[in-house]
Amino acid sequence: MAMLARRLPRVLLATVGVLLSVTVASSAQVVAPTLPANDLESAIVGGQVMSSGPAQVVPHPRLRPVPKAHCARGSHPLKDPIQGRVSRADMDQPQAARGWTCNMTRVGYFPTPGGFRVWRYRDRAGHVCAFYDSSLGSPANIVSLAALPTQGVIVLDMSRPAHPVKTAALTTPGMISPHESLNLNARRGLLGAETGTGLTTSGTLDVYSVAADCRHPVLQSLTPIRYGHESGFSADGRTFWVAGGGGQVVAFDVTNPKAPYSIWAGNMYAHGLNLSRDGRTLYQTDPINGNLGILDVSAVQRRRPAPQVRQISRITWGTVSIPQNSIPITAKGHPYLIEFDEFAFRFNPATIDDRVGAARIIDIANPARPRIVSDLRLQVNMRDVHSKLGSDPYPIGIKTNGYAAHYCGVPTQRDPTIVACSFLNSGLRVFDIRHIKHPRESAYFISPPKAEAGPGQDGDMAFSQPVFDPKRRDIWYSDATSGFYVLHLNGAAWPRSVSRDAGSDSPRG
Repeated sequence: MAMLARRLPRVLLATVGVLLSVTVASSAQVVAPTLPANDLESAIVGGQVMSSGPAQVVPHPRLRPVPKAHCARGSHPLKDPIQGRVSRADMDQPQAARGWTCNMTRVGYFPTPGGFRVWRYRDRAGHVCAFYDSSLGSPANIVSLAALPTQGVIVLDMSRPAHPVKTAALTTPGMISPHESLNLNARRGLLGAETGTGLTTSGTLDVYSVAADCRHPVLQSLTPIRYGHESGFSADGRTFWVAGGGGQVVAFDVTNPKAPYSIWAGNMYAHGLNLSRDGRTLYQTDPINGNLGILDVSAVQRRRPAPQVRQISRITWGTVSIPQNSIPITAKGHPYLIEFDEFAFRFNPATIDDRVGAARIIDIANPARPRIVSDLRLQVNMRDVHSKLGSDPYPIGIKTNGYAAHYCGVPTQRDPTIVACSFLNSGLRVFDIRHIKHPRESAYFISPPKAEAGPGQDGDMAFSQPVFDPKRRDIWYSDATSGFYVLHLNGAAWPRSVSRDAGSDSPRG
């Protein structure tokens, strides 16, 4: 069992590699023995050993898909009646060459395929830029899906959104292979990422300044690190959190971006990390054991000597797959988390049974007792539907990875009225969340399916975190097989009230 524990993180960090091509001959549930959560964690030295205890299983609203979007004139929707499905019949139609739209219009495009995260930033001089990673793990996230060297992090001048212009490609170790760690702090104009390969061995934390001229980022530092996969950035831009799927989280002080240094390390499985606005609460997703932790990190934020992190709560739910990340928001002053899972299987216990985690909204007014209030889920994510669509075309297999969520984004963390999520082969889906307990689908975009992942493996691969240009009512996101897109939403899909958003820069991810 201990040997399995030591091998498991390697499997986790190849989630877009070997394991994701798993196919299952039958629909029977596959369950492995429960893995002790601390087998690997206790073997790592040099960090605080977190005493987490078992996650509390929280009640879940009745599971059902959100109401379908009503596609206005000018849309080019899918023909299949199942919400979120991209069938072979649809792919064989002429419309497939242009992709499918519902209440969205394609405005701009750049052909370099993307990986996992997109960011938007306006610098001090008024330049507007996009940053996105171009690698997607095959086999160790150093090469692209086409088995060519990656271009690193792409920098685009977005002064004319209809015509993005590439101005730079960042190719330091952490930027050429950031996996899901590319992160931006808009307040200080810092762009950071750590090496995050499919095997997640040692690498570097790379920090760039984009404040003066975002079109030409300036390298500030390369810092050796032990693990890398995901990340978090405090709102004040002083702390960069490194999440390594190998079982450790490390906080780096980047007050001086030219000389980052470690100020805390904790031994725990972590995927995505996000923080409260004051930097004192960390929201940590555990991909191995399938849960969400809310942690008090105020001692780290305040730079106390020998800081200790305290767990406030840890929850899980009946539909969990692999928790990816979360976004703290407020709605009418009430705090919530938008949490999103990836794929359709679990690591511990190892389970393949068409369990699509999708996304949900969690009430965190009492952080010691979080509760789920609603789901962001398509009809194709429902288990009884998902289990029947295993033969649908998709590059990395429907059973474990297809028709599932990956990343979400909001235009503002205060009173957002929409959330956009990448749903792999279901494309980019937009949800109206003005009524937190009753979200509904308002728009979608599915890029033209391509077979770049391998012979005969056509399909959309929407993995990336989307970002927003609220004044234009645009969304930017990248697709892993086709490129970077600027999409315009109509008024019905994005209510005018979001124009209050002051964040011309993306919220923290």
